[in-house]
Order: sequence, then C-alpha cells, then structure tokens
Amino acid sequence: MTMSATRIPPQDFPRRDIPHDATFGAIDLGREASLARLEALAHLMDTAFVIPGINRRVGFDALIGLVPLVGDVAGMVISSFIVYEARRLGAPRWLIGRMALNVAFDGVIGAVPVAGDIFDAAFKANRRNVRLLRRWLERSGAVRPVEIEGTATRIAG
Repeated sequence: MTMSATRIPPQDFPRRDIPHDATFGAIDLGREASLARLEALAHLMDTAFVIPGINRRVGFDALIGLVPLVGDVAGMVISSFIVYEARRLGAPRWLIGRMALNVAFDGVIGAVPVAGDIFDAAFKANRRNVRLLRRWLERSGAVRPVEIEGTATRIAG
C-alpha cells in the first residue's frame, strides 16, 4: 500500500487573518510595525556587531563601506530606504530633509578611504534617522512612546 500526498487547493484554506492589498500581496503592518522594522534595519546597519578589544559596535554599513565606492553606494541606497519609509509614514518635509542630509553626509564622508570608514563606524546615520522618525511619530501621536517622560520616585516601605 502506497501513500500519496494529495495537494489541497489553496482556496480551500483562505488566510483571513492576514490583511493584504492587491499590489503584490503586500501586508499593511501599521505604523508601529513599520517603525519596529526600520529600527531592526538600523540596528543591523549600524550596531549589529561588537569589535573585540575596543568594545565598539559596528554594523553592515561599516563593513560594506570597506569595499571602495560600491560599498558606500550600497550603504546609501539601504539608508535611503529608511528615508523613503519615513516619507510613506507621513513625515514632514523638514524631517525628510534632515534625514536625507544625514544619509548624504554619511555617504560623502564615508567614501574617503580609511578615514571615511572610521567615520562610518562612528556616525551611525541609520540609528539617527530612525530616532528622529520615532521622536516625530511619538510627538504627533501616531505611535505610543517607548519611554515615559517624568520623574520617578521610589517609595521604600
């Protein structure tokens, strides 16, 4: 007796729990999820690894920046995605401009051999941009604050 697997057509089990639109089946994750995704990308690009001995954090941006010209352009393209997503989330022009200047500054200075690579490891434009975006989204009420502002008092009993 042989057992054969029968293929069940996908329409028999529709996924109603995943919202999507007609364009490429993209999932609408909402502002908080988009921001969390951008924070994860910024972490990978700027602070994913610790350099042993000096205890300094670097990411893929500094690593790919070691490849002359191509690495710096690739880093700028990935960093520009954060600016694009900020625009998609409704960030104002002044914020988009400031974020774009951070990316441009990181790319131009990072293109300088050796000194630019050291600068790339220290400047962390992606983390700066995501921090700016989070601060704006929190102030505008679009996302919940991560930190509670104010003074805490410990009462020992």
